[in-house]
Amino acid sequence: MTIWRTITTGLATLIVILGVSHVSLAAGDARQELAKTSTLEAVMQRQAIRVGFDTFKPWAMKDKSGKYVGFEIDVARKLAEDMGVKLQLVPTQWNGIIPALLGGKFDIIIGGMSVTPKRNLKVNFSIPYEYSGMSIVANKRKAGGRDSIKEFNNPETVISVRMGTTAHVAAKNFLPKATLKVFSDESQTIQELLSGRADALVASSPLPETLAGEYSDKLELPLDEDFTSEPIAFAVRKSDYDFTNFLNNWIRVNFSNGWLQNRYDYWFKSKEWESQLQ
Repeated sequence: MTIWRTITTGLATLIVILGVSHVSLAAGDARQELAKTSTLEAVMQRQAIRVGFDTFKPWAMKDKSGKYVGFEIDVARKLAEDMGVKLQLVPTQWNGIIPALLGGKFDIIIGGMSVTPKRNLKVNFSIPYEYSGMSIVANKRKAGGRDSIKEFNNPETVISVRMGTTAHVAAKNFLPKATLKVFSDESQTIQELLSGRADALVASSPLPETLAGEYSDKLELPLDEDFTSEPIAFAVRKSDYDFTNFLNNWIRVNFSNGWLQNRYDYWFKSKEWESQLQ
């Protein structure tokens, strides 16, 4: 009886060991297969990273020769350089940029994209590599002399804002009583403000500050500081953990060595780059 019990126990133990080994090997194979299908692997095999973005001053814009420049262009170029691959810029309308990423038109969005729960349901975000806030710039003739966000929150005030942006969301949340005029293109929102057809424009900093400086005879800043603060991150397709891990560590390294701060100071705190546009 004792011998039989010993044999039975031994067989059961052997079966468990073989079962665990099989599961471990299967899990290892699955991890290898997952790594092979990651965007990181595809980029390295292609030897080029395709970056989706739209134009937002000074995140990304065209210089006087027609070449794209800006904070996000520097970030995209540095990322490609550190990966040892070529950079392919894919300009894309903002309101279609997430569907274009999901459809495989490019590998990553580097476009001053704020992290929001709604967007995060569709894409994965890296850790933030910058923070941006919303600000407001007013037409002096139509809405001069106001100094609080509350004074813009009435039906008589027309706010110009870009469709699908977090500025659009902020305008709806902070100015629910105002009349919003929504446009798909940034230049249209600016033209509406300059012409006086809108009383004010809501956008990510530093655009309002830049416009107030550029058109000081027509525009002014009603508020001393931004009225929101939003994390900016890379957006990639869901379930791409290898690529997200690489991007998170790329951000940590370039935060710690000062490169990201250096480029932020150049594009957001200086006007040295303006000569590239004129």
